[in-house]
Amino acid sequence: MTLSQSETLLLVAVIAVCTCFTRALPFLIFAGRQKTPKYILYLGEVLPFAMIGMLVVYCWKDVSFLQNPWGLPELIATGYIVLVHKWKHSLLLSIGGGIVLYILLCQFVFA
Repeated sequence: MTLSQSETLLLVAVIAVCTCFTRALPFLIFAGRQKTPKYILYLGEVLPFAMIGMLVVYCWKDVSFLQNPWGLPELIATGYIVLVHKWKHSLLLSIGGGIVLYILLCQFVFA
């Protein structure tokens, strides 16, 4: 399916408005309240870990250990992410570096 230029601009505008609305919605809902509800605080504590877990499962779901390259780029990049994060405690360095490492491994080493 190919979109025209006006359809593409309209799609981007709708996505931008929806993104801004969902970002502003909590501030609109809880405006004027003195204290944030406990269940919102709980979700703020547990959801980031749940999302990271879901992303790990999603990234590993199609890896085949029975075909070349036997999941080696994924294993190396995941190992890098874990080791660098334990060492430096920097999300940008660990995840960003892991992405760059994975892309380089796929493009130049295991191509």
